[in-house]
Amino acid sequence: MVIDTSDITGLVLAGGRGTRMGGVDKGLQMHAGRPLAQHALLRLAPQVGAVAINANRHLAEYEAMGVPVWPDALPEYPGPLAGMLAGMQHCGTPYLVTVPCDTPNFPLDLVERLARGWTAPDCEMVMAVAREDGALHRQPVFLLMRATLVESANAFLRSGQGKIGKWTAQHHCAEVVFEEASAFFNANTLADLEQLQRRSG
Repeated sequence: MVIDTSDITGLVLAGGRGTRMGGVDKGLQMHAGRPLAQHALLRLAPQVGAVAINANRHLAEYEAMGVPVWPDALPEYPGPLAGMLAGMQHCGTPYLVTVPCDTPNFPLDLVERLARGWTAPDCEMVMAVAREDGALHRQPVFLLMRATLVESANAFLRSGQGKIGKWTAQHHCAEVVFEEASAFFNANTLADLEQLQRRSG
């Protein structure tokens, strides 16, 4: 099965609480002259047919980036799966791919490689896995999924659960291994952001 990139909507997940960064809006933190979320947006846009941002705060700032902004449908910022749900609810394509706002150097061919990993007819999603020091680390927010999984995600969240890994375990989820682990370095804390800036400098 070959998925055409025009059938994929890309979504930058920027709707979290930013707890580990002191509660700031992580996607709006500056890195190399522009907000983190804009780095992710510019990197993702050429890889997909359409692009949007999931955000719950400072919506005007995100809207100024020139793409649709889709807040969570559920209250209290329940996590990235809620952002994925918002993407599936709003996207007009058969497939949705998500990336986090705090990982500005993800592979330029991320979506193409995830799409190539969609080999089984009953596949429902494909997840990125990074290899680092010989170990494989799942990257659950780098996920290509069928938009028809919207009801599954909604039911899972409304049952009080929110862990992406537990949700994906309910479905046929293929994995694609990426050898370039550094591409998935994310700025969870201010110290991480400083390290990211040093790497870029």
